[in-house]
Amino acid sequence: MENGAAANGRAPAAAAAWNFAPNDTLLGLTALSVRGVLAKVKAGMAVEGGEVVPLGHGDPSAFPCFRTAPEAVDAVAAALRSGAHNSYSTSGDGLVPARRSIAQFLSRDLPYKLSADDVFLTSGCTQSIETICSVLARPGANILIPRPGFLLHEARAVFNGMEARYFNLVPDRGWEVDLDGLQALADKNTVAMVIVNPGNPCGNVYTYEHLAKVAETARKLGIFVIADEVYAHLTFGEKKFVPMGVFGSVAPVLTVGSISKRWMVPGWRLGWIVTNDLNGVFQRTKVVDSIKSYLDISTDPATFIQGAIPQLIENTKEQFFDKTVEVLRQTADICWEKLKEISCITCPSKPESSMFVMVKLDLSSLQDIEDDMDFCCRLAKEELVVVLPGCAVGYKNWLRITFAIEPSSLNDGLDRLKSFCLRHSKPKK
Repeated sequence: MENGAAANGRAPAAAAAWNFAPNDTLLGLTALSVRGVLAKVKAGMAVEGGEVVPLGHGDPSAFPCFRTAPEAVDAVAAALRSGAHNSYSTSGDGLVPARRSIAQFLSRDLPYKLSADDVFLTSGCTQSIETICSVLARPGANILIPRPGFLLHEARAVFNGMEARYFNLVPDRGWEVDLDGLQALADKNTVAMVIVNPGNPCGNVYTYEHLAKVAETARKLGIFVIADEVYAHLTFGEKKFVPMGVFGSVAPVLTVGSISKRWMVPGWRLGWIVTNDLNGVFQRTKVVDSIKSYLDISTDPATFIQGAIPQLIENTKEQFFDKTVEVLRQTADICWEKLKEISCITCPSKPESSMFVMVKLDLSSLQDIEDDMDFCCRLAKEELVVVLPGCAVGYKNWLRITFAIEPSSLNDGLDRLKSFCLRHSKPKK
């Protein structure tokens, strides 16, 4: 039956008024969604014209060089075949064996041991962010978010009635946090700051010394740190990953992570919130109670994925992680070298982590290109290359380029990007 048609073929009776009005805040959030922005970028593409090169989204799982570990697949298959994980999860926090395994796994990088009670399982890192923003929201509250950054943090904050305030990351200092600027934004209604390390969208890694300053700033301001560490250990430069939880005795830290990027399985939707808090602040302020309460009325990760976690973590060989990092190092090198050949693009620093690099557009050298969104829409239409405009990460007239794809496809996509820029370059006088 066509929408709006009655079963008897006659038009339905019109109501005087339907008791519904759209939520304008919700309707406006698509602009803060990578998925929503990329849909606009791809809207004009004629995909039958050739192979699309996806340089806009951080999901390399479709490419053979980024296939997940066989041990991970075996763990999920065994959990399914066991018949022990077809029921609801017995707790909103998640299955205890899975939480215990994640606690032990993350404790390897910390100067103290986490317990299962410090871990809350979520349906991917997205639900972790949703949960935290729901827990921290109160009338008049604000949250400090990095620019450029992952705008889901803003979307969830705004949807929960909080104000999002942006502090800058400094390109010339390896995208470090502008701590003076951050402190100037904070007031008595500031509840937390967000730190993304390793960096999305910048491909940076913070040093121990810089994170120590971040923790001390949070302590001084009396605010929590939300550490988005979904790209933990996906580093391939000189700097090694340091978890924010190392400073859990200085300031209370809510760490969010998942198996999505480390194991290359974003579709499996298993994430976590971890409370790194040696002084018991989250217990005293009822943050822990609030997280439990929220998860009790929310959805759970698939029970069989939870059931697979202990074997997935225990059995995955270190060689799998090493291979993933090595491929990312190679593709980051390709990206860095080929971007140097494109005159209208400037890359402030070589990526050292995650799957992305931020580059600046020189619109003055291009003709008939209005801004970053126009650039990406035309690039997709003319070259079938999809790149994320900087506006989607809070940085107008920049681009976020993903290098986590097959090296041959990356070379092809960057060659097409170069051709597009040459074709739209202003004639030299």
